[in-house]
Amino acid sequence: MKSMTGYGRGECAQDGFKITAELSSVNRKQAEVAVTLPREAEMLEAQIRDTIHRSVARGRVNARVSLHTAEGKLSARKHINATLAKDYAAEFARLGKQLKLTGEVTLDQVLRAPGVFQTDEELAGTEDLWPAVEKALNQALAALLKMREREGAHLAKDLTARIGSLHAAVDKIQKQAPMTAENYRRNLLERIQAAGLKNIAPEDDRLLKEIVLFADRSDISEELTRLQSHFQQFEDCRKAKEPVGRTLDFLAQEINREINTIGAKANDAIIAREVVTLKAELEKFREQAMNVE
Repeated sequence: MKSMTGYGRGECAQDGFKITAELSSVNRKQAEVAVTLPREAEMLEAQIRDTIHRSVARGRVNARVSLHTAEGKLSARKHINATLAKDYAAEFARLGKQLKLTGEVTLDQVLRAPGVFQTDEELAGTEDLWPAVEKALNQALAALLKMREREGAHLAKDLTARIGSLHAAVDKIQKQAPMTAENYRRNLLERIQAAGLKNIAPEDDRLLKEIVLFADRSDISEELTRLQSHFQQFEDCRKAKEPVGRTLDFLAQEINREINTIGAKANDAIIAREVVTLKAELEKFREQAMNVE
């Protein structure tokens, strides 16, 4: 079980440059990846997204990749892309003739053209940066996943405690449920006697029919059985290696459905009190489950 929140950082130095990758993740129902890249590495966005998606199934991940000179290096050197400069000069001259403009193409005009005047970092962007980016990214991913696993262990502990509280309340309801019909029969007889109707015996068919109908309406055995099944499914989720956040969301919905049915059907003060406990613990369970990948 993993949390959806975490942070990881990785670095890789190569050919006088250093790649830094930072990843941070927060809660989201689906998997989302937002990537911030330097201009020189924009062509790697798809590969970065694919790498992250292979490791993260749920949550929003913000990825930031930086490209800068390594420690101890002088400031980036300047370069002139002579080939590109010649092409620009030729195109400017050709355009001048087409537009019938006077004047020659100047060096300043050529140097101002995009890509002619470059730094080491800009030139590096034209080469294959992926191996270095991938190494830094994998380091950041490993740190991110480690933190998510560590947080997930705390979430699993808390969720297990919540399920334990739910289990205890359901056990109390299960013990009380068989007594509900008998309590109803006794209370009904007391109300009949208090009303002055003394000719109705405890074995009267009308009384027995009413008790049978009540017992049928208030039967919660199916709901209790399904709750026990849901608790077992949680144990399976707790031991699972794959992401279980969506499964926990579904379990919380199903447990809530059974609790509401029990509260509506069971006409008993003790059971009603335990239903309140169940709803309170389930809400805490649901809030924690929203943090699970």
